[in-house]
Amino acid sequence: METRRLPLRVKLGFGICDLGGNLFFTVMGFYLLYFLTDQAGLVAAYAGAALMIGKIWDAVTDPLVGGLSDRTVSRWGRRRPWMFAGAFLLFGGMILQFSPPRLSGQGLLFLWAAVVYCLVNTAYTFVNVPYGALTPELTEDYHERSVLNGYRQVSAVTGTFIGAALVMPLVGAFSDSGRGWVVMAAVTGFLMMLTALITVFTVPERPFTGGGPGEGILRSYLDVLRQKPFLLILIPWALHISGITVVQSSLVYYFQYIYGDRGAFQIALVILLAAAMITIPVWIRLSMRLGKRNTYNLGMSIFALSMLVFFLYGRRGGVTFAYGLMVAAGAGFGAQYAMPFAILPDVVEYDLAENGRRREGVYYGLWTFVSKLGQAFAMALAGWVLALSGYAPGAAGQSEAAIFGIRTLSGLIPVFFVVAGVIVHSFYPIDPAYYEKIRQKIRGHEA
Repeated sequence: METRRLPLRVKLGFGICDLGGNLFFTVMGFYLLYFLTDQAGLVAAYAGAALMIGKIWDAVTDPLVGGLSDRTVSRWGRRRPWMFAGAFLLFGGMILQFSPPRLSGQGLLFLWAAVVYCLVNTAYTFVNVPYGALTPELTEDYHERSVLNGYRQVSAVTGTFIGAALVMPLVGAFSDSGRGWVVMAAVTGFLMMLTALITVFTVPERPFTGGGPGEGILRSYLDVLRQKPFLLILIPWALHISGITVVQSSLVYYFQYIYGDRGAFQIALVILLAAAMITIPVWIRLSMRLGKRNTYNLGMSIFALSMLVFFLYGRRGGVTFAYGLMVAAGAGFGAQYAMPFAILPDVVEYDLAENGRRREGVYYGLWTFVSKLGQAFAMALAGWVLALSGYAPGAAGQSEAAIFGIRTLSGLIPVFFVVAGVIVHSFYPIDPAYYEKIRQKIRGHEA
Protein backbone atom coordinates (compact mmCIF):
# COMPACT_ATOMS: atom_id res chain seq x y z
CA MET A 1 0.00 0.00 0.00
CA GLU A 2 1.40 3.39 -0.97
CA THR A 3 1.97 6.06 1.63
CA ARG A 4 0.33 9.10 0.03
CA ARG A 5 -2.35 11.68 0.57
CA LEU A 6 -5.83 10.44 -0.12
CA PRO A 7 -7.99 12.31 -2.68
CA LEU A 8 -10.52 14.71 -1.19
CA ARG A 9 -13.33 12.70 -2.82
CA VAL A 10 -12.29 9.60 -0.90
CA LYS A 11 -11.96 11.48 2.40
CA LEU A 12 -15.39 13.07 2.03
CA GLY A 13 -17.00 9.86 0.79
CA PHE A 14 -15.50 7.87 3.63
CA GLY A 15 -16.32 10.40 6.32
CA ILE A 16 -19.98 10.87 5.40
CA CYS A 17 -21.02 7.41 6.61
CA ASP A 18 -20.39 8.38 10.20
CA LEU A 19 -22.92 11.21 9.91
CA GLY A 20 -25.56 8.51 9.81
CA GLY A 21 -23.68 6.40 12.34
CA ASN A 22 -23.62 9.12 14.94
CA LEU A 23 -27.14 10.20 14.12
CA PHE A 24 -28.09 6.66 15.16
CA PHE A 25 -25.90 6.93 18.25
CA THR A 26 -27.55 10.24 19.19
CA VAL A 27 -31.16 9.18 18.65
CA MET A 28 -30.69 5.94 20.56
CA GLY A 29 -28.44 7.34 23.26
CA PHE A 30 -30.26 10.56 24.09
CA TYR A 31 -33.87 9.69 23.35
CA LEU A 32 -34.66 5.96 23.33
CA LEU A 33 -34.81 5.50 27.11
CA TYR A 34 -36.95 8.62 27.36
CA PHE A 35 -39.23 7.34 24.54
CA LEU A 36 -39.70 4.00 26.27
CA THR A 37 -40.50 5.49 29.68
CA ASP A 38 -42.44 8.64 28.83
CA GLN A 39 -44.05 7.71 25.48
CA ALA A 40 -44.37 3.92 25.35
CA GLY A 41 -45.13 3.69 29.09
CA LEU A 42 -42.50 1.12 30.06
CA VAL A 43 -41.30 1.43 33.66
CA ALA A 44 -37.71 2.68 33.96
CA ALA A 45 -36.21 -0.54 35.33
CA TYR A 46 -37.72 -2.61 32.50
CA ALA A 47 -36.69 -0.02 29.93
CA GLY A 48 -33.08 -0.08 31.12
CA ALA A 49 -33.07 -3.89 31.10
CA ALA A 50 -34.50 -4.02 27.56
CA LEU A 51 -31.80 -1.68 26.32
CA MET A 52 -29.14 -3.74 28.08
CA ILE A 53 -30.36 -6.91 26.36
CA GLY A 54 -30.33 -5.17 22.97
CA LYS A 55 -26.82 -3.89 23.49
CA ILE A 56 -25.49 -7.25 24.68
CA TRP A 57 -26.95 -8.85 21.56
CA ASP A 58 -25.41 -6.02 19.54
CA ALA A 59 -22.05 -6.66 21.16
CA VAL A 60 -22.20 -10.38 20.36
CA THR A 61 -22.98 -9.80 16.67
CA ASP A 62 -20.17 -7.25 16.17
CA PRO A 63 -17.22 -9.67 16.34
CA LEU A 64 -19.11 -12.18 14.21
CA VAL A 65 -19.81 -9.65 11.46
CA GLY A 66 -16.24 -8.33 11.70
CA GLY A 67 -14.75 -11.79 11.28
CA LEU A 68 -17.14 -12.68 8.46
CA SER A 69 -16.36 -9.46 6.60
CA ASP A 70 -12.65 -10.33 6.75
CA ARG A 71 -13.53 -13.55 4.91
CA THR A 72 -16.06 -12.11 2.43
CA VAL A 73 -15.13 -12.43 -1.23
CA SER A 74 -17.11 -10.40 -3.78
CA ARG A 75 -16.57 -8.07 -6.73
CA TRP A 76 -17.56 -5.21 -4.40
CA GLY A 77 -14.87 -6.12 -1.89
CA ARG A 78 -15.03 -7.42 1.65
CA ARG A 79 -16.80 -4.59 3.49
CA ARG A 80 -19.24 -2.86 1.14
CA PRO A 81 -21.71 -5.73 0.58
CA TRP A 82 -22.44 -5.74 4.31
CA MET A 83 -22.85 -1.96 4.37
CA PHE A 84 -25.20 -2.04 1.38
CA ALA A 85 -27.54 -4.56 2.98
CA GLY A 86 -27.36 -2.95 6.40
CA ALA A 87 -28.30 0.48 5.06
CA PHE A 88 -31.78 -0.68 3.98
CA LEU A 89 -32.34 -2.79 7.08
CA LEU A 90 -31.46 0.17 9.29
CA PHE A 91 -34.03 2.41 7.63
CA GLY A 92 -36.81 -0.08 8.28
CA GLY A 93 -35.56 -0.88 11.78
CA MET A 94 -35.66 2.75 12.87
CA ILE A 95 -39.31 3.09 11.89
CA LEU A 96 -40.18 -0.10 13.73
CA GLN A 97 -38.26 0.96 16.84
CA PHE A 98 -40.21 4.19 17.30
CA SER A 99 -43.66 2.97 16.30
CA PRO A 100 -45.57 3.05 19.60
CA PRO A 101 -46.85 -0.47 20.24
CA ARG A 102 -50.44 -1.10 21.27
CA LEU A 103 -49.70 -3.64 23.94
CA SER A 104 -51.24 -4.16 27.34
CA GLY A 105 -49.05 -5.20 30.19
CA GLN A 106 -45.46 -4.41 31.08
CA GLY A 107 -44.26 -7.92 30.17
CA LEU A 108 -45.30 -7.72 26.52
CA LEU A 109 -44.07 -4.16 26.25
CA PHE A 110 -40.69 -5.19 27.67
CA LEU A 111 -40.45 -8.10 25.20
CA TRP A 112 -41.27 -5.80 22.27
CA ALA A 113 -38.67 -3.24 23.32
CA ALA A 114 -35.92 -5.85 23.74
CA VAL A 115 -36.58 -7.78 20.50
CA VAL A 116 -36.91 -4.73 18.26
CA TYR A 117 -33.81 -3.13 19.76
CA CYS A 118 -31.88 -6.34 19.00
CA LEU A 119 -33.04 -6.21 15.37
CA VAL A 120 -32.20 -2.57 14.75
CA ASN A 121 -28.80 -2.95 16.37
CA THR A 122 -28.04 -5.89 14.07
CA ALA A 123 -28.77 -3.68 11.06
CA TYR A 124 -26.46 -0.99 12.46
CA THR A 125 -23.71 -3.59 12.96
CA PHE A 126 -23.92 -4.57 9.29
CA VAL A 127 -23.03 -0.97 8.42
CA ASN A 128 -20.75 0.16 11.20
CA VAL A 129 -18.28 -2.70 11.74
CA PRO A 130 -17.29 -3.17 8.07
CA TYR A 131 -17.18 0.62 7.71
CA GLY A 132 -14.68 0.96 10.53
CA ALA A 133 -12.56 -1.85 9.08
CA LEU A 134 -12.07 0.22 5.92
CA THR A 135 -9.86 2.74 7.75
CA PRO A 136 -6.51 0.89 7.88
CA GLU A 137 -7.07 -0.31 4.32
CA LEU A 138 -7.20 3.23 2.92
CA THR A 139 -3.84 4.56 4.16
CA GLU A 140 -0.92 3.36 6.25
CA ASP A 141 0.48 6.83 7.01
CA TYR A 142 0.47 7.67 10.76
CA HIS A 143 -0.64 11.30 10.39
CA GLU A 144 -2.80 10.80 7.28
CA ARG A 145 -4.93 8.47 9.38
CA SER A 146 -5.51 11.31 11.82
CA VAL A 147 -6.56 13.57 8.95
CA LEU A 148 -8.85 10.87 7.48
CA ASN A 149 -10.35 10.32 10.90
CA GLY A 150 -10.86 14.07 11.18
CA TYR A 151 -13.14 13.99 8.13
CA ARG A 152 -14.98 11.07 9.64
CA GLN A 153 -15.44 12.74 12.99
CA VAL A 154 -16.56 16.08 11.58
CA SER A 155 -19.29 14.08 9.86
CA ALA A 156 -19.92 12.22 13.13
CA VAL A 157 -20.39 15.44 15.08
CA THR A 158 -22.60 16.76 12.29
CA GLY A 159 -24.75 13.66 12.64
CA THR A 160 -24.94 14.12 16.38
CA PHE A 161 -25.72 17.79 15.84
CA ILE A 162 -28.55 16.96 13.43
CA GLY A 163 -29.96 14.47 15.92
CA ALA A 164 -29.80 17.01 18.71
CA ALA A 165 -31.49 19.71 16.66
CA LEU A 166 -34.02 17.58 14.76
CA VAL A 167 -35.51 14.95 17.03
CA MET A 168 -37.69 16.90 19.44
CA PRO A 169 -38.83 19.55 16.93
CA LEU A 170 -39.98 16.78 14.57
CA VAL A 171 -41.79 15.00 17.36
CA GLY A 172 -43.33 18.25 18.58
CA ALA A 173 -44.55 19.21 15.09
CA PHE A 174 -47.41 16.72 15.44
CA SER A 175 -50.32 16.99 17.85
CA ASP A 176 -50.18 13.19 18.07
CA SER A 177 -46.79 12.58 19.70
CA GLY A 178 -46.88 8.92 18.66
CA ARG A 179 -47.02 9.90 15.01
CA GLY A 180 -44.29 12.47 15.64
CA TRP A 181 -41.91 9.78 16.88
CA VAL A 182 -42.59 7.64 13.79
CA VAL A 183 -41.95 10.54 11.41
CA MET A 184 -38.76 11.38 13.29
CA ALA A 185 -37.60 7.77 12.94
CA ALA A 186 -38.38 7.71 9.20
CA VAL A 187 -36.47 10.94 8.54
CA THR A 188 -33.41 10.02 10.59
CA GLY A 189 -33.46 6.42 9.31
CA PHE A 190 -33.47 7.68 5.72
CA LEU A 191 -30.42 9.86 6.44
CA MET A 192 -28.63 6.86 7.95
CA MET A 193 -29.37 4.78 4.87
CA LEU A 194 -28.38 7.54 2.46
CA THR A 195 -25.00 8.30 4.05
CA ALA A 196 -24.05 4.60 4.17
CA LEU A 197 -24.90 4.19 0.49
CA ILE A 198 -22.83 7.25 -0.43
CA THR A 199 -19.79 5.60 1.14
CA VAL A 200 -20.53 2.29 -0.59
CA PHE A 201 -20.57 3.95 -4.02
CA THR A 202 -17.76 6.53 -3.59
CA VAL A 203 -15.03 4.68 -1.68
CA PRO A 204 -13.64 1.78 -3.71
CA GLU A 205 -11.96 -0.96 -1.73
CA ARG A 206 -8.38 -1.75 -2.62
CA PRO A 207 -7.75 -5.27 -3.90
CA PHE A 208 -7.20 -7.69 -1.05
CA THR A 209 -3.76 -9.25 -1.45
CA GLY A 210 -3.88 -11.81 1.36
CA GLY A 211 -2.38 -11.69 4.81
CA GLY A 212 -5.80 -12.15 6.34
CA PRO A 213 -6.74 -14.52 9.10
CA GLY A 214 -5.79 -18.10 8.39
CA GLU A 215 -7.18 -19.42 11.65
CA GLY A 216 -10.77 -19.75 12.83
CA ILE A 217 -12.79 -16.76 13.95
CA LEU A 218 -12.63 -17.62 17.66
CA ARG A 219 -8.88 -18.20 17.48
CA SER A 220 -8.48 -14.81 15.77
CA TYR A 221 -10.28 -13.01 18.56
CA LEU A 222 -8.41 -14.78 21.33
CA ASP A 223 -5.11 -13.99 19.64
CA VAL A 224 -5.97 -10.31 19.20
CA LEU A 225 -6.99 -10.00 22.85
CA ARG A 226 -3.45 -10.95 23.83
CA GLN A 227 -2.09 -7.82 22.13
CA LYS A 228 -1.21 -5.42 24.95
CA PRO A 229 -1.35 -2.19 22.86
CA PHE A 230 -4.86 -3.15 21.74
CA LEU A 231 -6.09 -3.67 25.29
CA LEU A 232 -4.63 -0.30 26.33
CA ILE A 233 -6.87 1.49 23.85
CA LEU A 234 -9.81 -0.96 23.95
CA ILE A 235 -10.44 -0.70 27.69
CA PRO A 236 -10.33 3.15 27.82
CA TRP A 237 -12.63 3.32 24.80
CA ALA A 238 -15.18 1.09 26.53
CA LEU A 239 -14.97 3.08 29.77
CA HIS A 240 -15.33 6.42 28.01
CA ILE A 241 -18.28 5.20 25.94
CA SER A 242 -19.92 3.95 29.14
CA GLY A 243 -19.57 7.32 30.84
CA ILE A 244 -20.80 9.18 27.77
CA THR A 245 -23.80 6.85 27.45
CA VAL A 246 -24.81 7.53 31.05
CA VAL A 247 -24.72 11.27 30.31
CA GLN A 248 -26.66 10.80 27.08
CA SER A 249 -29.39 8.82 28.78
CA SER A 250 -29.89 11.27 31.64
CA LEU A 251 -29.41 14.84 30.39
CA VAL A 252 -32.93 15.19 29.00
CA TYR A 253 -34.29 14.21 32.43
CA TYR A 254 -32.01 16.79 34.07
CA PHE A 255 -33.30 19.67 31.96
CA GLN A 256 -36.93 18.62 32.15
CA TYR A 257 -37.19 17.82 35.86
CA ILE A 258 -34.48 19.97 37.49
CA TYR A 259 -34.49 23.06 35.28
CA GLY A 260 -38.12 22.58 34.23
CA ASP A 261 -37.20 23.41 30.63
CA ARG A 262 -36.93 20.52 28.18
CA GLY A 263 -36.42 22.98 25.34
CA ALA A 264 -33.21 24.16 27.00
CA PHE A 265 -31.86 20.64 26.60
CA GLN A 266 -31.92 21.08 22.83
CA ILE A 267 -29.91 24.29 23.14
CA ALA A 268 -27.41 22.74 25.57
CA LEU A 269 -26.91 19.75 23.30
CA VAL A 270 -26.31 21.98 20.28
CA ILE A 271 -23.74 23.97 22.27
CA LEU A 272 -21.99 20.79 23.41
CA LEU A 273 -21.77 19.38 19.90
CA ALA A 274 -20.82 22.66 18.26
CA ALA A 275 -17.90 22.98 20.68
CA ALA A 276 -16.88 19.39 19.90
CA MET A 277 -17.04 19.99 16.16
CA ILE A 278 -15.02 23.20 16.32
CA THR A 279 -12.27 21.60 18.38
CA ILE A 280 -11.79 18.43 16.31
CA PRO A 281 -9.21 20.10 13.98
CA VAL A 282 -7.50 21.54 17.06
CA TRP A 283 -7.14 18.10 18.64
CA ILE A 284 -5.82 16.64 15.38
CA ARG A 285 -3.16 19.34 15.07
CA LEU A 286 -2.32 19.03 18.75
CA SER A 287 -1.85 15.28 18.34
CA MET A 288 0.96 15.95 15.87
CA ARG A 289 2.83 17.71 18.69
CA LEU A 290 1.78 15.81 21.80
CA GLY A 291 1.04 12.39 20.27
CA LYS A 292 -2.34 10.70 20.04
CA ARG A 293 -2.27 9.19 23.56
CA ASN A 294 -1.54 12.44 25.40
CA THR A 295 -4.02 14.39 23.29
CA TYR A 296 -6.79 11.87 23.94
CA ASN A 297 -6.14 11.86 27.68
CA LEU A 298 -6.07 15.66 27.86
CA GLY A 299 -9.41 16.00 26.10
CA MET A 300 -11.17 13.40 28.21
CA SER A 301 -9.76 14.94 31.40
CA ILE A 302 -11.33 18.26 30.42
CA PHE A 303 -14.63 16.48 29.76
CA ALA A 304 -14.51 14.73 33.16
CA LEU A 305 -13.73 17.95 35.02
CA SER A 306 -16.64 19.71 33.30
CA MET A 307 -19.08 16.96 34.30
CA LEU A 308 -17.84 17.04 37.89
CA VAL A 309 -18.50 20.79 38.06
CA PHE A 310 -21.93 20.17 36.54
CA PHE A 311 -22.74 17.66 39.28
CA LEU A 312 -21.57 19.99 42.07
CA TYR A 313 -22.93 23.33 40.86
CA GLY A 314 -25.29 22.71 37.90
CA ARG A 315 -28.53 22.85 39.89
CA ARG A 316 -27.49 26.00 41.72
CA GLY A 317 -26.06 27.72 38.64
CA GLY A 318 -29.10 27.31 36.45
CA VAL A 319 -29.54 26.94 32.71
CA THR A 320 -27.11 29.70 31.68
CA PHE A 321 -24.37 28.16 33.82
CA ALA A 322 -25.10 24.79 32.20
CA TYR A 323 -24.70 26.32 28.74
CA GLY A 324 -21.24 27.57 29.70
CA LEU A 325 -20.25 24.15 31.00
CA MET A 326 -21.42 22.57 27.76
CA VAL A 327 -18.80 24.64 25.94
CA ALA A 328 -16.02 23.26 28.13
CA ALA A 329 -17.38 19.71 28.07
CA GLY A 330 -17.81 19.85 24.30
CA ALA A 331 -14.26 21.05 23.81
CA GLY A 332 -12.98 18.05 25.73
CA PHE A 333 -15.48 15.76 24.05
CA GLY A 334 -13.98 16.70 20.69
CA ALA A 335 -10.97 14.53 21.53
CA GLN A 336 -13.28 11.51 21.85
CA TYR A 337 -14.30 12.09 18.25
CA ALA A 338 -10.80 12.87 16.96
CA MET A 339 -8.45 10.36 18.57
CA PRO A 340 -9.69 6.77 19.14
CA PHE A 341 -10.32 5.94 15.50
CA ALA A 342 -6.96 7.45 14.59
CA ILE A 343 -5.25 5.23 17.19
CA LEU A 344 -6.89 1.90 16.37
CA PRO A 345 -5.42 1.51 12.83
CA ASP A 346 -1.93 1.81 14.35
CA VAL A 347 -2.71 -1.24 16.48
CA VAL A 348 -3.80 -3.12 13.36
CA GLU A 349 -0.39 -2.35 11.85
CA TYR A 350 1.28 -3.56 15.05
CA ASP A 351 -0.48 -6.90 14.62
CA LEU A 352 0.63 -7.09 10.98
CA ALA A 353 4.23 -6.43 12.01
CA GLU A 354 4.19 -9.00 14.79
CA ASN A 355 2.06 -11.74 13.23
CA GLY A 356 1.98 -11.07 9.49
CA ARG A 357 -1.83 -10.96 9.33
CA ARG A 358 -4.38 -8.32 8.40
CA ARG A 359 -7.36 -8.70 10.72
CA GLU A 360 -9.12 -5.36 10.48
CA GLY A 361 -12.59 -6.87 10.86
CA VAL A 362 -11.52 -8.75 13.97
CA TYR A 363 -10.19 -5.59 15.60
CA TYR A 364 -13.17 -3.43 14.71
CA GLY A 365 -15.56 -6.20 15.69
CA LEU A 366 -14.00 -6.43 19.15
CA TRP A 367 -13.84 -2.64 19.32
CA THR A 368 -17.56 -2.28 18.92
CA PHE A 369 -18.20 -5.43 20.98
CA VAL A 370 -16.70 -4.02 24.18
CA SER A 371 -18.02 -0.51 23.60
CA LYS A 372 -21.54 -1.89 23.26
CA LEU A 373 -21.12 -3.99 26.36
CA GLY A 374 -20.23 -0.73 28.07
CA GLN A 375 -23.28 0.93 26.54
CA ALA A 376 -25.46 -1.98 27.64
CA PHE A 377 -24.30 -1.66 31.21
CA ALA A 378 -24.58 2.13 31.14
CA MET A 379 -28.15 2.09 29.77
CA ALA A 380 -29.23 -0.48 32.32
CA LEU A 381 -27.49 1.51 35.06
CA ALA A 382 -29.37 4.66 34.06
CA GLY A 383 -32.71 2.85 34.19
CA TRP A 384 -31.90 1.18 37.50
CA VAL A 385 -30.72 4.38 39.17
CA LEU A 386 -33.88 6.16 38.03
CA ALA A 387 -36.03 3.31 39.36
CA LEU A 388 -34.18 3.00 42.68
CA SER A 389 -34.33 6.75 43.25
CA GLY A 390 -38.11 6.77 42.85
CA TYR A 391 -38.39 8.44 39.44
CA ALA A 392 -42.04 8.78 38.33
CA PRO A 393 -42.32 9.00 34.50
CA GLY A 394 -44.08 12.15 33.34
CA ALA A 395 -44.77 13.47 36.84
CA ALA A 396 -44.72 17.25 37.10
CA GLY A 397 -42.59 17.10 40.23
CA GLN A 398 -39.99 14.53 41.27
CA SER A 399 -38.85 13.63 44.77
CA GLU A 400 -35.51 14.87 46.11
CA ALA A 401 -34.22 11.30 45.88
CA ALA A 402 -35.15 11.16 42.18
CA ILE A 403 -33.55 14.56 41.59
CA PHE A 404 -30.33 13.36 43.22
CA GLY A 405 -30.42 10.22 41.09
CA ILE A 406 -30.72 12.32 37.92
CA ARG A 407 -27.88 14.61 39.06
CA THR A 408 -25.65 11.62 39.80
CA LEU A 409 -26.30 10.11 36.38
CA SER A 410 -25.63 13.43 34.66
CA GLY A 411 -22.37 14.17 36.44
CA LEU A 412 -20.75 12.02 39.09
CA ILE A 413 -21.08 8.51 37.63
CA PRO A 414 -19.68 9.50 34.20
CA VAL A 415 -16.65 11.08 35.89
CA PHE A 416 -15.63 7.73 37.42
CA PHE A 417 -15.82 5.98 34.04
CA VAL A 418 -13.86 8.66 32.19
CA VAL A 419 -11.10 9.06 34.77
CA ALA A 420 -10.60 5.29 34.89
CA GLY A 421 -10.21 5.29 31.11
CA VAL A 422 -7.62 8.07 31.20
CA ILE A 423 -5.56 6.19 33.78
CA VAL A 424 -5.53 2.96 31.75
CA HIS A 425 -4.72 4.71 28.46
CA SER A 426 -1.71 6.42 30.04
CA PHE A 427 0.18 3.12 29.57
CA TYR A 428 -0.48 2.89 25.79
CA PRO A 429 2.97 2.59 24.10
CA ILE A 430 2.61 3.49 20.39
CA ASP A 431 3.89 6.98 19.58
CA PRO A 432 5.28 8.24 16.22
CA ALA A 433 8.75 6.79 16.87
CA TYR A 434 7.32 3.41 17.90
CA TYR A 435 5.05 3.42 14.86
CA GLU A 436 8.00 4.01 12.54
CA LYS A 437 9.63 0.89 13.98
CA ILE A 438 6.41 -1.01 13.23
CA ARG A 439 6.48 0.18 9.61
CA GLN A 440 10.14 -0.76 9.26
CA LYS A 441 9.37 -4.27 10.49
CA ILE A 442 6.50 -4.59 7.99
CA ARG A 443 8.74 -3.42 5.16
CA GLY A 444 11.27 -6.02 6.24
CA HIS A 445 8.61 -8.75 5.96
CA GLU A 446 7.59 -7.50 2.50
CA ALA A 447 11.14 -7.27 1.17
